[in-house]
Amino acid sequence: MPLTITAVRHGESEANVAFARAEAEGRAVVLERPDEEWELSPLGRRQASALGRRLARADPPEAVWCSPYLRAVQTWELIAAELPVTPEVRTDRRLRDREMGRLAGMNLAAIRRLHPREAEVLQRREYDHRPPEGESFADVAARVGEALRDMRARCAGRRVLVVAHDAVVLMLRHVLAEAAKAVEHVPIGNTSVSVWRSGELVVFNDVSHLGETPV
Repeated sequence: MPLTITAVRHGESEANVAFARAEAEGRAVVLERPDEEWELSPLGRRQASALGRRLARADPPEAVWCSPYLRAVQTWELIAAELPVTPEVRTDRRLRDREMGRLAGMNLAAIRRLHPREAEVLQRREYDHRPPEGESFADVAARVGEALRDMRARCAGRRVLVVAHDAVVLMLRHVLAEAAKAVEHVPIGNTSVSVWRSGELVVFNDVSHLGETPV
């Protein structure tokens, strides 16, 4: 078992900005760029640098497991620029964001218009439901659990940083708690920090470092 697992969500992405703007304006939006190609916004870059400074003040990671999606890789690069050490880095597709299939790139207003039944199910956050050609939360939990088993074997006694996505952080909490199907869904903040020490959750979804981040 790693000494600590610190899981962070990527900084604000350009897609996050586009969705927030559409929601504020009450518009349906369908983003055409593949999910893995969205970059950090300028604010997201500042958030990631602030997170790096936070991690540098604590015990820096000895190993990093990162989603291959661009926004996560960029977040890690900005964290790394603030650290006094260079940890071992591994990119792992099992830590990618939840795949939404035919609903990819759509905000809820667009899903309501184009796939009304799916919108109803998504709002219920059913654990086993797969959007058309996409993944259920159970699917995400399965691959996160598989990555966690490898992490336990490869990183015993080490401080591990996971740089990923909100669905990954939620499912990591779910898997580590050995919970049943009920998942506590809470909004996971950009660059939020969740820490498990010897398997016990000690910090969850903390964004106190963003107090030093200019908007």
